[in-house]
Amino acid sequence: MAFNLQSEQSAMSDINVTPLVDVMLVLLIVFIVTAPLLMQAVKVNLPKTAAVSPMKQTKTIQMSIDAQGGVFIDQRLIHFATLEAELKQLSAQNPDPNVQLHADESVRYGRVAQVLAVLQRVGITRLAFVTSPVSKIPEAPAK
Repeated sequence: MAFNLQSEQSAMSDINVTPLVDVMLVLLIVFIVTAPLLMQAVKVNLPKTAAVSPMKQTKTIQMSIDAQGGVFIDQRLIHFATLEAELKQLSAQNPDPNVQLHADESVRYGRVAQVLAVLQRVGITRLAFVTSPVSKIPEAPAK
């Protein structure tokens, strides 16, 4: 049999931190939940205005450059010498159009730069390069 040598009146020297951790975790969860609500607590009375018509949708021009350097606008082959005039005409019909550029990955960069220069001369500022997603990034070729 083991005898308890410690008297009943001695102080307990161990501190149980489990309840402290539980309380701290509950406080953390409450803070995380209420913090976003406190950030949006600014009350603003917005001014009243008359209803306006929605903004006019701009036409999107689909430009493509194939592997041989041919330039297409909405699937129509355009001779490069007349490209600027064609884009000016489209820009006059629809001010500030969106242009989506589909360039073949094997086309020379110089041809893409020439098309970009024509777009800049015409004054088209909304340009998007269209790519296709890949499931895996190709590795760089070994030297």
